[in-house]
Amino acid sequence: MRSRIGDYLLVVGALLLLWQLIAGYLNDPLLPSPYQVLLTGYQEFVSGNLLHHLLVTLRRVAIAFVMAMLLGTLLGWVMGRSQRVSRALDPLLVLMLNLPALVLIILLYVWMGLVEAAAVLAVILNKVPNVAVTLREGARNMDPQLDEVARIYRFTLSQKVLDLWLPQLFPYLMGAMRSGLALIWKIVLVVELLGRSDGIGFQLHLAFQLFDVAAILAYSFSFILVVQLIEWLVLQPLEQRARRWQGGVACA
Repeated sequence: MRSRIGDYLLVVGALLLLWQLIAGYLNDPLLPSPYQVLLTGYQEFVSGNLLHHLLVTLRRVAIAFVMAMLLGTLLGWVMGRSQRVSRALDPLLVLMLNLPALVLIILLYVWMGLVEAAAVLAVILNKVPNVAVTLREGARNMDPQLDEVARIYRFTLSQKVLDLWLPQLFPYLMGAMRSGLALIWKIVLVVELLGRSDGIGFQLHLAFQLFDVAAILAYSFSFILVVQLIEWLVLQPLEQRARRWQGGVACA
């Protein structure tokens, strides 16, 4: 993991150096230097604006992420285990996958009003189909012989979940979680830009109106940093621990 972080920091450092050189050469306020963006971010943080709007967006992302993963996993599991259910729900799933996020956001704001529930629900509905498709494939690829073993030895539900199903579904869950986090926070910004009075998306809208590129980049990078920290501190350790757990289950 340290090697991956080192590689990541090396690439970021090279990009920052290139950015600084281009910004210095152009000397244009529409392309501020990394120092100007950092200074703007620091000023927004000291004033309390950055932290406030960051936490608001994080709350929406967390709620939408958890709900989308739960509903999408349940839907994908049922569709993957039952061909009849899969055939019945597949047209609706394809429709939701191809429905633009912007359209769904606008419709929910029109139907429900510019309220928090509409904002979060729009994000959840945009992500559930992606999770369901991924977990459906995982459920379809599960080994039926293991289910027979569980039936013969009369496994309890918890034993089936922990010892049979989760180890097989884990790669699909991790894929859905990673893609989900990357997609959800981007949709949340659009939701905030269109119909909320707080959050990173709302601040980006204000900065756009003022052509304040430094503020746009400062708020954007602040959330990108948070998402990357979640990847390093939560998702990657979870993946490593689960792989060790999978190995232990396999050996047993």
